[in-house]
Amino acid sequence: MTSMPPELPPAKMDRRSAIAGSAATAAVGLASLTLSGSTHAGEPLPEVDKPGRTPNTKFAVNIEMWFGGPMEERIEKAAELGFPAVEFWPYKDRNIAEMAKVLSDHEMTCSQFTAWGFGTELNHPEKRPENFIQSIKESCDVAQQLPGCDLFTVVLGNNIRGLTKEQMHAAAVEKIKQVVPILEEHKKTIIIEPMNPYNHPGHCLYGSADGIAICKAIGSQYVKLNWDLFHMQRYEGNLIDNLRKGHEYAGYLQLADSPARNEPGTGEINYTQLFKVIKEIGYTRPVGLECSPEGRDVVRAARRIYQADTW
Repeated sequence: MTSMPPELPPAKMDRRSAIAGSAATAAVGLASLTLSGSTHAGEPLPEVDKPGRTPNTKFAVNIEMWFGGPMEERIEKAAELGFPAVEFWPYKDRNIAEMAKVLSDHEMTCSQFTAWGFGTELNHPEKRPENFIQSIKESCDVAQQLPGCDLFTVVLGNNIRGLTKEQMHAAAVEKIKQVVPILEEHKKTIIIEPMNPYNHPGHCLYGSADGIAICKAIGSQYVKLNWDLFHMQRYEGNLIDNLRKGHEYAGYLQLADSPARNEPGTGEINYTQLFKVIKEIGYTRPVGLECSPEGRDVVRAARRIYQADTW
């Protein structure tokens, strides 16, 4: 049975507005980075010089949402906090060679970036795939330059008037199938990201079930999901059970606390328990910190993550 996309609630915050917000973070930067104690909910945060060096889980800080300034400086700020990896959004108009140099200088890696963003080209059956194919070719080249990078995110697309969800998914599946030989040649993996209807109304892909169905339809080890725990919580909840059942399709994990999309410890999700499950299922890649530090306090945010990862 086919279904038309449902009406969705109004947006609260999306990736595009977060980009604008990240610029304001530059004023905070790390120039005033102090390691004095801070408290949250009455509990002291851990006094550690490099809170990004967490005890159990590796993390990749999203330098779009955490810092402002040139991308190279954002990597420096992530290194100062002790994070072993970073992630970012669009690859176009970036000095990839310089970013790669700074990462290498700090012995850091890039976990993933965005190869294909919002639009209606990938999921439209009447639009040709050439632009998408070219972006995947370029993304393979970009990933090859960045240390440790073999993943890039693909966003399926926004709703198209007159088309059912199934029709849009089928169109995207057919186009993604066309780039599988490119992925196989370069040993790079597309990670498709399901969104949530509160932060991204009018999108054509929500939740783990539809995401897994798309991966199965494509049928390649080089096409997985960007399993964003924030989006999954907002859309479907049941985080632990769904992750245990579907983890073979989770090529990458991202997080933010819900509902405000800040760091762990600021919302409703028990991330300490989730980190235990992430370890239990054998996930070894960094977890992407696609969250906005509450109050733009990056040190406190890093310490809250360290605290959540301690058990």
